[in-house]
Amino acid sequence: MSQALEVLVIGGSGFLSGTLADLAVRQGHKVTVVTRGQRTLPDGVTGISVDRHDRSAFKEAITGAGKHWDLVVDCIAYDPADARQDIEVFPGLADHLVFVSTDFVFDPAHRIFPQPEVTDHYIPGENYGSKKRLCELEFLNGNTGDMVWSVVRPCHIYGPGSQLGCLPEHGRDPELISKIKAGTPLKLVGGGHFLQQPILAGDLSDLMLSLHGNEKTYGEIFCTAGPDIIESREYYNIIADVLGADHPEIFEIPVSQFLLENPQSCSFVCHRIYSQAKLEATGARVPATPIHEGLRQHTESLL
Repeated sequence: MSQALEVLVIGGSGFLSGTLADLAVRQGHKVTVVTRGQRTLPDGVTGISVDRHDRSAFKEAITGAGKHWDLVVDCIAYDPADARQDIEVFPGLADHLVFVSTDFVFDPAHRIFPQPEVTDHYIPGENYGSKKRLCELEFLNGNTGDMVWSVVRPCHIYGPGSQLGCLPEHGRDPELISKIKAGTPLKLVGGGHFLQQPILAGDLSDLMLSLHGNEKTYGEIFCTAGPDIIESREYYNIIADVLGADHPEIFEIPVSQFLLENPQSCSFVCHRIYSQAKLEATGARVPATPIHEGLRQHTESLL
């Protein structure tokens, strides 16, 4: 095993953050998590209970912990003020900060396939993706002193610790397994023909831990996706295979109708295919779990 790190996870009791904290512990790292104290922490971690939106309390809690972290991973920031908080608080207290952004930063009307990191077309308006892009710009234009940073842009994240479902109307649907078992038809935008590369939360966590000490990742932004490109409807067929059930009948929700009623959800209804070339060139651990294996793990965790 590589050197044990002091790791701080912001949001350590959520889905991705909890997966990351658990994996870091299993890899032998010393893990501290920042949470509001509303959920049970993973075994083997130390908790700092504070609401990051209480800016003064957050800074006091971090500086008062009396620690220097090798790696900080911010899993929950989505407002530019959150990114500015990272830049204000952690230089001098951390060597490397990883910021979790999103593939929703890309304008769905101007994507190319596979989509690289660099584009002239970021999503307009005020929404989740545009706010994440503003966070990225805080790091690109800010001064982090001796602390280096990296940004990851995951697409659909799945795995144990979350509900199944990758498209409206069945995104993170707690009833999805029972619906597939019962043979209930599923309603999918565009008939579920959009292509995507879901990424297993454990793979994304392993990738982020591998960025520490890798100079090729400093000050860089990376698309992060799973190894397999599938139609969204195939995602649901794989779940049915794991359950030993028939493939679900699909009712199509027309894209134009959906966007008229849900314009804020435009980032879900497009092909989401990404180039991993930049990430691969760094030598970091590129996500490799096949979608069939990852969805088997995810489905069985919910049974």
